Amino acid sequence: MAHTKRTRPAHRAGRTDRTLGSRQLAALLPDPAEARPAYRHLAQAISTLILDGRIALHVRLPAERELATALNTSRATVTAVYDLLRESGYAHSRQGSGTWTALPEGRAPRGVARLLGSHDTAIDLARAAPNLSRQTLTDALARVSPQLAEHVDTPGYHPYGLPELRAAIAERFTRRGLATVPEQILVTSGAQHALTLVLGLLARPGDRIMVENPSYPNALEAIRRARLRTVPVPVTDTGWDTGTIEAALRHAAPRLAYLIPDFHNPTGCLMPESQRARTLRAAQRSGTWLVIDETLTELALDVPAPPPFACHAAPGGTGQVIVTGSMSKTHWAGLRIGWLRAPARLVTELAGQRVATDMGGSVLDQLLALDLLDRSEELLPQRLEQSRRQRAALTSALAEHLPQWTWHLPPGGLSLWVDLGEPVAAALAERALDYGVRIEGGAYFATDPGIFEQRLRIPYTTPPEILREAVHRMAATLADGLTSSSTGRRPHWIA
Repeated sequence: MAHTKRTRPAHRAGRTDRTLGSRQLAALLPDPAEARPAYRHLAQAISTLILDGRIALHVRLPAERELATALNTSRATVTAVYDLLRESGYAHSRQGSGTWTALPEGRAPRGVARLLGSHDTAIDLARAAPNLSRQTLTDALARVSPQLAEHVDTPGYHPYGLPELRAAIAERFTRRGLATVPEQILVTSGAQHALTLVLGLLARPGDRIMVENPSYPNALEAIRRARLRTVPVPVTDTGWDTGTIEAALRHAAPRLAYLIPDFHNPTGCLMPESQRARTLRAAQRSGTWLVIDETLTELALDVPAPPPFACHAAPGGTGQVIVTGSMSKTHWAGLRIGWLRAPARLVTELAGQRVATDMGGSVLDQLLALDLLDRSEELLPQRLEQSRRQRAALTSALAEHLPQWTWHLPPGGLSLWVDLGEPVAAALAERALDYGVRIEGGAYFATDPGIFEQRLRIPYTTPPEILREAVHRMAATLADGLTSSSTGRRPHWIA
């Protein structure tokens, strides 16, 4: 199949070198003259950058002499910095190959598998997924029942999706500024299903895929299961660094890149238009397929909803852009309706990939999805106003009960990416379950285990009174001390 293979330039095919440049590292570090002793100050800064994901794991640090020059300090100072990093477990040396970033033993979480938690009374803050009102669903079911009866006389298999739903999704893209025909749409069982199909068709074990760090945990797990090699690029509270993205695409030439540019999960950042255009150009030069996750795009709370990512491509530059979307975040995850937009020929190949494991989605769910999409102008504003109220309740409760925690208010999306100020997220999540709150630490959103231990993703998808109670319980957890070392806690799905 034409889309499943690509020949890379010979000088890139075997590239495995991951080196952090001296100037690049120096730009992230404080002035050595700001504190004494300087080597401890610098070592602390580097270890913090590693834990925060801004410096990736398993990359080679600059040579001591080069970093000393970039920092305008002595080589002895840099030697002491590297010695302290090695002693504390944040670096290790390989004979003849330099010093490499690492994590201390015990930092990595026990596992990344997530099982569905038991139905108990805990407030669930692990899943950023809103509910659908009973009346809305009841009314929709009444409207689609006659249509469902008409489908009973057909086989009911629609590997591409119901034709009328494909047309409706295509029309939505067109209204948003990206001309689309139904042949470019594949209806899937959620956006995660769409991503899995793309990975199965376009990538082979060992291929590289550029991903954001942090990112959506279930997407990262699908990438791991596909045995792909991640090329992480950091997303901080202020967003993406375009130069880092361009360098990753240029040097690693990844087969795919998975990005969440709209109200990024978990940080909530919105990628500026200029960065989108530069990313598209860089991906086109490297021959990389861009997989753009738009599941949160319509949840714009303080800004207009952004146009499709591919709108920023030069004429003819959208041939290797795949967009995934879903109704899970805007309506209800129980519908299990998602989609992807791609070149029509690729959609045909992906539908063939889909038939091998899934003959087609539920006709009833697709009819419900079509009905709800047709009423988006009525339903979406209600959803956005509800999210604004819940976000305000969460931030107010955090400011009152946990004023030492900090965050950047996201302009959209469904969650806060909270900085706890110290790496206690895993211990807090472990202990909070005893207080009736289910939440996950930032490490679950990392490309490498053990980082983002000072972060929590806190969704605002539950009613204000429940959010206030959850914050009150987390504050009580901290007040009681994080001394528990229980290992009996069951992991679960993160949405």
